[in-house]
Amino acid sequence: MDRIIIPIIVGLVTLLIGMGIGYIIRKNIAEAKIRTAEEAAAKILIDAKKEAETRNKEALLEAKDEILRLRTEADRENKERRNDIQRQEKRLQQKEESLDKKLETIERQEDNLHKTEQEISRRLEKVKAMHDEKIKELETISGLTTAEAKQILLNSIEDEIRHEAAIMVRDIEQQAKEEGEKRAREVISTAIQRVAADHVSETTVSVVPLPNEEMKGRIIGREGRNIRTLETLTGIDLIIDDTPEAVILSGFDPVRREVARVALEKLILDGRIHPARIEEMVEKSKVEVEKRVWDEGEAATFETGVGGLHPEIIKMLGRLKFRTSYGQNVLQHSVEVAHLAGIMASELGADVTLAKRGGLLHDLGKAIDHEVEGSHVAIGADIAKKFRENDAVIHCIAAHHGDIEIKSIEAALVQAADAISAARPGARRETLEFYIKRLQKLEEIADSFEGVEKSFAIQAGREIRIIVKPDKIDDLAAARFARDIAKKIESELEYPGQIKVVIIRETRVVDYAK
Repeated sequence: MDRIIIPIIVGLVTLLIGMGIGYIIRKNIAEAKIRTAEEAAAKILIDAKKEAETRNKEALLEAKDEILRLRTEADRENKERRNDIQRQEKRLQQKEESLDKKLETIERQEDNLHKTEQEISRRLEKVKAMHDEKIKELETISGLTTAEAKQILLNSIEDEIRHEAAIMVRDIEQQAKEEGEKRAREVISTAIQRVAADHVSETTVSVVPLPNEEMKGRIIGREGRNIRTLETLTGIDLIIDDTPEAVILSGFDPVRREVARVALEKLILDGRIHPARIEEMVEKSKVEVEKRVWDEGEAATFETGVGGLHPEIIKMLGRLKFRTSYGQNVLQHSVEVAHLAGIMASELGADVTLAKRGGLLHDLGKAIDHEVEGSHVAIGADIAKKFRENDAVIHCIAAHHGDIEIKSIEAALVQAADAISAARPGARRETLEFYIKRLQKLEEIADSFEGVEKSFAIQAGREIRIIVKPDKIDDLAAARFARDIAKKIESELEYPGQIKVVIIRETRVVDYAK
């Protein structure tokens, strides 16, 4: 039994001694690690302080270098300024010396002129005395005073000159008229031949083809939510009727209508049609159409060679790509007018650049005439003023329909080019028969008022000039008369744009030489 217990006790004692020794060893190791860590931390702290001091010294040195550089630059600039001031002072001193010399020369010349004037005055007095003496001798010989002789001579010369002047004026007027008509025909025919553009009639609605009839129901959506969303976001009416496999887009704003068309085509191609997708496609289409608007405007300026336009004006020119007038694309019309006006200006020796610029921008107001009150002429002129266009270009825009008096040859050429472009066969959808009926109706409305002597529809039906009887319509009644005629035209006649009513009242006195 003792043999078993003793080894166990020895083992336990050995184990306890080992555990104690292990504890002591581990404690010493831990303490050694702690001391090592503390030493390392102290060393890191010392290194960090040294590095911070080094960086501070470097920053201080860099700051000193920067201050030195700035001071050197400032000294150099001050030196250059002093040199400039010295040079300017030297130039001023030279100019002063030159002015002093010139002043001396002028003073000498003034003295010489004064002496010359005195000499001339003496000679004039001598000549006058001799003239008076000769006049007295002539009066004594002829028996007439100077005034009587002068009047007889003037009367004779006046009659002769008037007769010759009348003959000359008549000949000049006849010759100028013949040459002017011949030259005008040549210039216009040359311009028309050189700018031969094709025209395609366009409509104010857009038609989007559908792959099948089922697509109409998907476009409408449950309880009409899809079509309402599309109409609300674009501001365009969608007409879904019995037209097979087609949707009609209708709206006054051509750019919005184009956005709606592009968005609807994207939705049909994508197949996913719901309010969120519609909103996403409309935004993408707006970006796409805006880029196309810019590209079209830039292409028009490049084609016509008109540069230096404000970016907003270029955008408005691009919007005209989607605007039509009687089926004629307004941007194509504007480009054609620019070419025609430029060619005619070149033939006549006028300002080609100004004529082209005025022709390109003459219908600028049509880009926003559905948004802003007033005629496209006034709107276009206001836009040009807003973006600081040349006054001559503004005048071309304001005068191209005869709203104001034409004061430059370029404005007259823009007006003529506008009429030529609109009058090309196929350029506008309005038929000749309808056009003539509208002009006749306009004159009939004016002639229906009592006191009208004669009326004339001019400017392609944009203006009606009415000659009234002066004994029945006085100056005060003329304004009211014009307003009454304008109201009747508005109520009885359909016409594009606006019609200017002009009342002409004059009194003529006629006599006959028998």
